[in-house]
Amino acid sequence: MANRTQKWILHQIRCFRKNTASAPVLPFTEVLVPELVSEILQELQITFRERIYTPFVTLCVFLWQVLSEDHSCREAVARWMAFRIAKGGPPCSPDTNPYCRARKRLPEKLFQLLAQKVGRCVQQSIPEAWLFHGRRVKSVDGSTVSMPDTPANQKAYPQPKSQQAGVGFPLARLVVIFCVASGAALEMAIGPYKGKQTGENALFRTLWNSLEADDLLLADRYYCAYADIALLQQRRVDVVFRKHHRRHSDFRRGQRLGKYDHLITWQKPIQRPAWMDEETFDALPKELTLREIKFTITEKGKRAKEIILITTLLDAEVFTKQELADLYNIRWRAEIDLRSLKSVMEMDVLRCKTPEMVRKEIWTHLLAYNLIRTVIAKAAEAYKRRPYEISFKGAMQTINCFRDFMLMDLKNQWYAELLKAIAYHTVGDRPGRYEPRARKRRPKPYKLLQVPRNEARKRKPGKTYD
Repeated sequence: MANRTQKWILHQIRCFRKNTASAPVLPFTEVLVPELVSEILQELQITFRERIYTPFVTLCVFLWQVLSEDHSCREAVARWMAFRIAKGGPPCSPDTNPYCRARKRLPEKLFQLLAQKVGRCVQQSIPEAWLFHGRRVKSVDGSTVSMPDTPANQKAYPQPKSQQAGVGFPLARLVVIFCVASGAALEMAIGPYKGKQTGENALFRTLWNSLEADDLLLADRYYCAYADIALLQQRRVDVVFRKHHRRHSDFRRGQRLGKYDHLITWQKPIQRPAWMDEETFDALPKELTLREIKFTITEKGKRAKEIILITTLLDAEVFTKQELADLYNIRWRAEIDLRSLKSVMEMDVLRCKTPEMVRKEIWTHLLAYNLIRTVIAKAAEAYKRRPYEISFKGAMQTINCFRDFMLMDLKNQWYAELLKAIAYHTVGDRPGRYEPRARKRRPKPYKLLQVPRNEARKRKPGKTYD
């Protein structure tokens, strides 16, 4: 039995190498290699036949699809067909059904593991100078994405109650952990927008295994809870959270460390949280010694003028108040990274019509995002910059322009010029800049659809839809 299993694995590897010899590659060849995909498929015990859309080819075409401006299956298949002809091979069919079936065959776990491994690879390769006191800093934040209004999507990710049936769209909630130094997405949780244990805190707790000892976690006030801080400390994870608005602050009490900087003691809550079992609750410490600091933001355009932080970094000589204030200020990069995922990569409105394919589409976006972050990190290191100084949109545009030419002729010169062009597009440092949250361009004067489309079709032309 062991010999048969070994022969089967060797046969799969030979077939995989044969089919990926002429497979498309992107400017991420140092990270996304066929061997990595083959290794994960072997772990998942996934078999495949010799066909045009092998797992690696399907993955690359899917990445093409999410990185393109069109995002359609038709364009992705046409690009793959053009690549095969340019390489001297026979053209594939322009029919999108074989490609869609190939995407469906690939397990969701493959996309998830690839995105996670690429993200960790980016984090592990960052220089020591990008760390905070030699420690990895991570940030967590959440958002939502919508998807086509199909019965399957509505069942898995119901639309908000504020929207009428047949008018709204299914909504999924995402919680992502980012590496602050590189901007890479390290882990993600996907859940419905509404329902029990579907909030940001509940989804975040499912990601705790991805946190490592001596990590430093940044988050807004939504995550600042006694039980969460205590459990994270048990994992040797330090936190810098904004204080929850329901907690009272009195800087006249506690051990004074400086102006608006003191040590305080939080008592264990009497009532057990609904999500926690009794055994875990009983094991929580009776009290927590935390550090509370307050600083003022004077820049125009900021929402808050005074910020109060809660942190487990108690040594005021090692971690000064100003350092912690500056550290929390860069938590905003998590918002920027989410904007890059949703707006720049256009992940805010998904295209797939089943929950499983929706999750695959989300993980493929995350994989493409991390691959772009890999190139940005290399460009930043080569040209003495920090990744957050380089425009993500500029990097994505440059990669898309270089992509087709690099596919035809992979040379070191192409990659060197790609890094140089990416490093050139920096983000301007404009402190105090304020932009009103309003659009000048007026939308077209179409009425809003207030009833299901099938019902609207039955009405006479010119009749309102509300």
